[in-house]
Parts: sequence; structure tokens; C-alpha cells
Amino acid sequence: MSALKVTQIGNSIGLILTKEVLAALKVEKGDAVYWTQTPEGIHLSPYDQAFEAQMEAAREVMKRRRNVLRELAK
Repeated sequence: MSALKVTQIGNSIGLILTKEVLAALKVEKGDAVYWTQTPEGIHLSPYDQAFEAQMEAAREVMKRRRNVLRELAK
């Protein structure tokens, strides 16, 4: 594990990713990266168009079937 530095980038705040982090993520300048919150913290992963389509379908089902899912969770 290595520390990343939070820095000012224009009017925004950003993280500078080291070459090692970029290689581990298999991303390059300009690529999209997803972040998800987990019980352990934040998880970064490269953009995956197929995964995005699956997540969009899941969000739609959860929105449409909210009450059913709530009952199943009991």
C-alpha cells in the first residue's frame, strides 16, 4: 500500500496516482475509473462498459421492484 497525495487541480481537488497505481488499475491518462464505497473503505476499478450496463439494469430493477426487495430483505 502506498499513500496518495491530495492536491489542488485547477478549481478542483484531486489525487495524484503513481505509475504503480496506474499499472495496477490498468488505466492510462484519460481513462475513466469507478469508485465504490465498501465496508473497508473505497475501491477503485477501471471503467468497464459491460459492468456499467449490468449496474444500470440492476438500478432499474431496484427502482421498479423496491417494495418486493424490501419484503425479501426481512
